[in-house]
Amino acid sequence: MRRYWVGKKAIKDNLVTLEGDVLHHIVDVCRQTSGSQFEVLNGDGQAYFVELISAHKKQALCKVLNQRKVIPLPKPFITLFVSMPKFSKFDLILQKCVELGVFAVQPFVSQFSYVRTKDKISDNKVKRWGKIIHSATEQCGRGDFMELRPLKTFDEIVNEFNPSEDGKGLFAYEGECDKNLKQALRELPHVPEHLWVFVGSEGGFSKDEVLKFKQINLEPITLGEHVLRVETACLALVSMIKYEMLLNGPNT
Repeated sequence: MRRYWVGKKAIKDNLVTLEGDVLHHIVDVCRQTSGSQFEVLNGDGQAYFVELISAHKKQALCKVLNQRKVIPLPKPFITLFVSMPKFSKFDLILQKCVELGVFAVQPFVSQFSYVRTKDKISDNKVKRWGKIIHSATEQCGRGDFMELRPLKTFDEIVNEFNPSEDGKGLFAYEGECDKNLKQALRELPHVPEHLWVFVGSEGGFSKDEVLKFKQINLEPITLGEHVLRVETACLALVSMIKYEMLLNGPNT
């Protein structure tokens, strides 16, 4: 079933008003016509099953037929910190993180990242990433938008990192590690509120960066004997966390 994200004020008195870009996308691009039925989301925790009853050049109206509760993101809320890769790879990471239920993505520049300075990210790139998140949200039926935070430097994320009492931070490391991800997660006494995971670029993290991570009590974990590409590491990490925390849970 087609799903579309509409503004918070679009739904009122059992009617949905479509205007602007949303109207253009639904009527002109997707060619929905009077009598078409689909779902709309507006971030209030509900999905509305509607029927398009009238469509004009500047406005269309839909009638709400039914509604259902959208399942919220389960704990832990995963924030993925990723060293900025090539833009095409970052596009893929964002799309799949939305589908996998990541709470937020925080890109950063590091010693070996593809992008080395924050001024390399244009406004058009940020808008494009917003559209990718928007489209992926509609496709998977997620009830909220994944947060994409502004690009930061490595030192900024380290200096600002201040985990809560009910949270855990980990960073994927291709060097020597005492634990793998499964071991680190199963040592937790319960499912934490937040989980912060850090992934380096194709060259990994430098020795200086690893030292700084350890100084703020971030634990290095291995994902196995093979070195993974950044996009593979991101998706593997999130998938394994979801499996361990949601299906097995700590200490099971």
